[in-house]
Amino acid sequence: MNNLIFIVSYNHENFIEKVLERLPKSIFLENYEILIIDDASLDKTFDIANKWSQKNKHIKIKILKNIKNLGYGGNQKIGMQYAIKYDYDNIILLHGDGQYAPEIIHNLLNFHLKEKAALTLGSRMIYKKNALKGNMPLYKFIGNIILTRFQNAILGSKLSEFHTGYRIYSIKHLKNIRFELNTNNFHFDTEIIIQHLSKGYKISEFAIPTYYGDEISYVNGLYYAFSVVRETILFRLQTFGIFHQNKYAHQVENYQDKSNFFSTHSLAVSEIEKNSSVIDLGSAEGKYLKLLKDKKNCFIKSVNKYSKKNDDYIDKSEILDLNKKIPKDISKYKYVLILDVIEHLLEPESFIEKLHQKLKQNQKIIVSTGNVSFIIIRFMLFIGFFNYGERGILDKTHTRLFTISSFKKIFIDHFEIKKTIGLPAPYPLAIGDNFFSKFLIKINVFLIKISKSLFSYQVMLILQPKPSLENILEETIKYTKSIK
Repeated sequence: MNNLIFIVSYNHENFIEKVLERLPKSIFLENYEILIIDDASLDKTFDIANKWSQKNKHIKIKILKNIKNLGYGGNQKIGMQYAIKYDYDNIILLHGDGQYAPEIIHNLLNFHLKEKAALTLGSRMIYKKNALKGNMPLYKFIGNIILTRFQNAILGSKLSEFHTGYRIYSIKHLKNIRFELNTNNFHFDTEIIIQHLSKGYKISEFAIPTYYGDEISYVNGLYYAFSVVRETILFRLQTFGIFHQNKYAHQVENYQDKSNFFSTHSLAVSEIEKNSSVIDLGSAEGKYLKLLKDKKNCFIKSVNKYSKKNDDYIDKSEILDLNKKIPKDISKYKYVLILDVIEHLLEPESFIEKLHQKLKQNQKIIVSTGNVSFIIIRFMLFIGFFNYGERGILDKTHTRLFTISSFKKIFIDHFEIKKTIGLPAPYPLAIGDNFFSKFLIKINVFLIKISKSLFSYQVMLILQPKPSLENILEETIKYTKSIK
């Protein structure tokens, strides 16, 4: 196993040699190599590191110097790319100012390997008293606690510290992280933790000693805190589908089950009578259909563009592109579900017209979509943002966007609108199915009563086909015959 000790360094002429000397001599007998990247220092850091290397030729060490200053985050990117390019197994991040203890590097790595973690953080805050004993400034101590608690609350994590620079990355996992898109500033450390959390990668923590001496800090504390808070909030907004940044983008489930809270799925199930026949257009992996089978004993047909697993709760399935055709047997089903589908179609109006031609008057249609006039989307527009993302109202696969009124308008010519229901944001999908998410749903539902257009994340319509001219003519003929 090849392990790279990566020392980030900037203006560390008074520290770099001491850091190298503090590295345990035993590690040089094992599969460790050292990489120092001098971030265009204005002092003699590079020269001193080179002299030490020449004196210790038995040690595998590579010393590089950036052409220009890339910043703390930018320097890390180069080191990580080096580790990936030369096929290391782990990269151990160490600072060149001696603030983190090189003496325990072997212990840290052993813990990392034992935990089989994607990222191991050397935490100064597991034992908080030791941080103060190590001369951590009080303002940094308090700020660290406050920021970490805030981030844990927003991200649903349980870390003792987000703000340590002593850490080990598994290269196998790091290859799947888009760290090249991260900031070049100091909050790079926060962004890459968020990226690991978003992927569900294991993050472990190892208690480390704290050393604060006469090193020079280049961190602007207020800007750093602001950047950390902003980045944490923006990521959480992204999980709602409200904001999007490519650095946090990754393959997500095309289908998300929403049947366990107040949503289009649970509401559709509640609207359908027992022992009914149901056809679901664009059901994907519609697990809410299982509820219809288990709780209401419905006969279920699913219609999808692509082949899918024929689950045991599906009685019948058909592969069909709704942009081209309507299922021939659609008139046989009492309920037609079209949940979060209309916005994906190329010509919704044409689809609705064709749909109406195939339906009977006694059928019920349940249809839903996102509401682009949702208050958060309005606010984003107000401040100049309109970001398509991986899911939510601004899902990048959506071809059309609707307000509640414009959504009703495309149906009004062919269908009677029996109900218009505003739905809250899917908080459990973003922050977990917990007390807080349930509380937010209740608040959102209350606000919808005040303004459906402003506070509805989604809208659901319960429709019934209007009689066509052909239907009316037939009824007229039948009635005339009956009275003669």
